[in-house]
Amino acid sequence: MALEINDECINCDVCEPECPNEAISMGEEIYIINPNLCTECVGHFDTPQCMEVCPVECIEKDPAHAETKDELMAKYEQLQAGK
Repeated sequence: MALEINDECINCDVCEPECPNEAISMGEEIYIINPNLCTECVGHFDTPQCMEVCPVECIEKDPAHAETKDELMAKYEQLQAGK
């Protein structure tokens, strides 16, 4: 399942550089996560790094983009192959 940033985001800028897939970027008002790039850090880390550093805990699972760990790993492998 990809992650999403809710409207409690304070634009503190700490999550964006932590994302190994460069899935986080500035949206119109708050940071957003591209679900096509988000692997919840599967393949890189044991836990999502953006969630680890977020001071207001505004990052949560995106129910619109449900994926299993195996699907996230496949996405990670596909992203790595494209580099």
